[in-house]
Amino acid sequence: MKNSLSSRRYAVIGIFVAVGVIYILRLFYLQIFDDTYKQLADRNALRYVTQYPSRGLVYDRNGKLLVYNEAVYDLMVIPRQVKNLDTNLLCSLLKISKEDFDKKMEKAKKYSTYAPSFFEKQISKEDFAALQEKIYLFQGFYAQSRTLRKYPDSVAAAVLGYIGEVNEKKIEEDGYYKRGDYIGMSGLEKSYEKYLRGIKGSKITLVDVHNREKGSFQNGKYDKAAVAGDNLYSTIDLELQKYAESLMKNKRGSIVAIEPSTGEVLCFVSAPTYDPNLLVGRVRGANYKKLAEDISKPLFNRALMAEYPPGSIFKVAQALIALDMGVITPSTGFPCDKGLVGCHNHPSAPSVRDAIKMSCNPYFYRVFQREVQRMNPSTGKIDSKYGLSQWTEAMFKMGFGIRLDIDLPSVRKGHIPDTAFYNRWYPTGWNFYTIYSNSIGQGEVTVVPIQMANFAALVANRGWYITPHLVRSIGDENKRYYLKKYRQKNYSTVDASWWDVAVAGMYGVVHEGGGTGHRADVPGLDVCGKTGTAQNSGADHSVFISFAPRNNPKIAVSVYVENARGGGGTWAAPIAGLIIEKYIKREVERKETEQQYMEAAPCQPLPIGRSAAKKPTEEKKDSSAVNN
Repeated sequence: MKNSLSSRRYAVIGIFVAVGVIYILRLFYLQIFDDTYKQLADRNALRYVTQYPSRGLVYDRNGKLLVYNEAVYDLMVIPRQVKNLDTNLLCSLLKISKEDFDKKMEKAKKYSTYAPSFFEKQISKEDFAALQEKIYLFQGFYAQSRTLRKYPDSVAAAVLGYIGEVNEKKIEEDGYYKRGDYIGMSGLEKSYEKYLRGIKGSKITLVDVHNREKGSFQNGKYDKAAVAGDNLYSTIDLELQKYAESLMKNKRGSIVAIEPSTGEVLCFVSAPTYDPNLLVGRVRGANYKKLAEDISKPLFNRALMAEYPPGSIFKVAQALIALDMGVITPSTGFPCDKGLVGCHNHPSAPSVRDAIKMSCNPYFYRVFQREVQRMNPSTGKIDSKYGLSQWTEAMFKMGFGIRLDIDLPSVRKGHIPDTAFYNRWYPTGWNFYTIYSNSIGQGEVTVVPIQMANFAALVANRGWYITPHLVRSIGDENKRYYLKKYRQKNYSTVDASWWDVAVAGMYGVVHEGGGTGHRADVPGLDVCGKTGTAQNSGADHSVFISFAPRNNPKIAVSVYVENARGGGGTWAAPIAGLIIEKYIKREVERKETEQQYMEAAPCQPLPIGRSAAKKPTEEKKDSSAVNN
């Protein structure tokens, strides 16, 4: 037993001795024979540099470039390595003051004295050229490249969006992002961020004591190449977009045009707009502040976010729902009784078609009354709550009162009031006579312009729509993505037999006597449309929806011009006609009309501190005035 314990003790001692000898020999080899660590010490540092990928490019529907990348540089600093710095020279090269230098250096030190941080961001290639020649003089500083967005035609700001520095919350949510990274903040840049951003790489560089790069560490064995982001092929027609923006110059409002058969958005304008290049690079902060403080709100995306009363364009939807409910027929007529609700001068409408054409307010008062005051089959009594519930559901299926799943952020759903809403608003009770203003697109109803254009496409297609979208495909030929939700048809509850009645009325609006939208007429094209004059706290809004041609339509359009005296037929209708002519004919022949509406500035000036677009419950509207 004693011999056994003794032998184990010697074995353990032997193991420890062997390990100790191995460590001693290894240290001897490293210190005497291998000079790798000595070389690294002499060279002083390994520099880990992030390799930023190029963001994906964005093209229009015809392959024309909308967004590309331009190289810029970030100047990084490691505070503990900063020695013998010529501050004046560095400030001169960066075009900053000594006070700015001190603030930036203090911020870097607070972040870390050992780790690199951003000292100056987004230095243009022109400014960096002078710095690059002398950067070796500034120990502790080095540059890394990245790219910034460039917009060659300076259009479609509301579509494309902009990028900005990622915040701490996003860094915590997504491990991909680090301090100083950039991310899509709005528009397609935000919606398609994960496709556009690419994958970051890294590079390890040897740097000597004089801050000079001496090549890659171990010949780049541990480097990782950046992977560029995917390209986007948008649905936008660049030429139409530029034309639409020129028509909305000096105006407030929006234009949205859709290809009915696909749901592809052809142009998308929120006016006033701005040059997207203003929100790029080192000037972004100052320019954003100016735009944010502008009383006309150019950063506010009216096409997606402005909730307006639809006005008389809503009458087309009212007619279709009433026909489908069976409360009227195509030949139903009502007298133009101005004692019920105000109206412009025209004969009484003997049919649905004529009522749409002449935009008769009393007619649609009666239509909405029949829709709401319906018999509840479960009780056998007239029940406004039952009727309104049926009406609300039909409106939702037409794309109103719901958030259309367009591929842009921050879209609003407008407001289609339901029984729960009125129960809260009128706790003592309500009925048709409380809510009749909805009959002509006033009252508590609001829509956003994208819904109006989508409704025009719905009528053009005779009862279905594909959700509006702004990207056709993602990636290139060898790696292309398509989003299935933008290929599926959404059907209204209205039977297919009624749509041609509405189409005939909309054709009459533009082409027949008594119609309210003659200024939308384009010679040689069967344009169908509907005017609207939406009341609000200021001058009325001018509204128009349309599509063309009548059969096999190629384009559906909504135009909304805020506070433009004269009504839908005066301003929005002719602008829509020009958009249709430009897209289908590719050239506008009516040069005088074109010039007239490009130069016009019809919008009532905004009072300081207010915007014309209002939320649905801010105030109750008066519907006694003319609405056509």
